[in-house]
Amino acid sequence: MCFSATASFIAGISLAALGVATVKKAERKAEIPFAMIPLLFGIQQIIEGMLWLSFRFDAKLLNVTMTYMFTLFSHVLWPIFVPLSIGLVETTAWRKKAIAVFLFIGMAVGLYLLYLIVKFPVASKINGHIVYISPHFYKVPTMALYLAATCVACFFSSHKQVNIFGILALLLFMVAYWFYTAAFFSVWCFFAAILSVVIYLYFKSGKARAPDLRHRA
Repeated sequence: MCFSATASFIAGISLAALGVATVKKAERKAEIPFAMIPLLFGIQQIIEGMLWLSFRFDAKLLNVTMTYMFTLFSHVLWPIFVPLSIGLVETTAWRKKAIAVFLFIGMAVGLYLLYLIVKFPVASKINGHIVYISPHFYKVPTMALYLAATCVACFFSSHKQVNIFGILALLLFMVAYWFYTAAFFSVWCFFAAILSVVIYLYFKSGKARAPDLRHRA
């Protein structure tokens, strides 16, 4: 989390615990990737906690390592993993095809950002919050495709909790960008981590999530 090392570690450990509980509630193998999102958010928050410590103790190697690890999560993993995971839990044929389009978009933007991460240096600094210096991400077309893969793809799910996840993620992105423009990516990732509770509730609801044969047509 962008506010302090302590807050990041508390959030990370809490989300990791929630993530383990969520994974245990998965009833099918296809649900495991979606159930893993809170756990992955927890790992990401712990990484940022380590990044805070790198500034405090002037640990340059740790700083570079954690900066790149966080960036790989935020820039590369999420635009691919989110549409992939929601596509796996989807059972309606036309919705799966629509989400597959967003997976393709996510793979394209994720691989493009990976290329930029490899080609151009990525740095981080503290300016009240942690700011990730990755100017190529902030270009409008890149951000639009990223949001399409991570948020809009959720709109096509037949599961209400997944729809809510996508809507709230998009709204929180706008809030983070409006109030924390320089550090919005770090702040948004924290807000998105809060959405892990939506995923947990999806699995806790007890609703039948097994594939419905009527939806396969």
